Amino acid sequence: MTWLKLLARKYRTLFGLTHRERSLLAQALWLLPAVAIALQFKGLRFTQDLLLWLCPSSQSIAEPIEPQIWTTVKMVKIATRYYQPWANCLKKSLVLWILLRSQGIISEIRIGVQRESTKFAAHAWVEYQGMVLNDSDDVHQRFQAFDRLFEQSVEVKP
Repeated sequence: MTWLKLLARKYRTLFGLTHRERSLLAQALWLLPAVAIALQFKGLRFTQDLLLWLCPSSQSIAEPIEPQIWTTVKMVKIATRYYQPWANCLKKSLVLWILLRSQGIISEIRIGVQRESTKFAAHAWVEYQGMVLNDSDDVHQRFQAFDRLFEQSVEVKP
């Protein structure tokens, strides 16, 4: 009977969301595995170009922007709970970045590196006007970010 209670709680949560939130959640749910597969077989540059081609930037930005941003961050976070194998920092950041872009909010994917003794670590996050969206504010102290990931183009031949 526990699974029935869990299902009822999930149902209430889902239908407690606004139409916009449900739409963002649905997009994040299909984008996470798609991004995982594209990264696995074609790499980062192709994946980012493919996302730009699939989800063109919206020209109209509804005001205020900040609630839109935080709603999108929240929906990507919820979606990643269901796709743990596909939900590393790069995949989550790519999904957040493209969902923001599709709403006309231009953000940046940042990739940084950290070297502790003999270990090497890399991490990805998204920033909007210098504000870290999907990580803690101290990410710049923990990881040295590259200046620029790469220029985006939209010439994709899937």
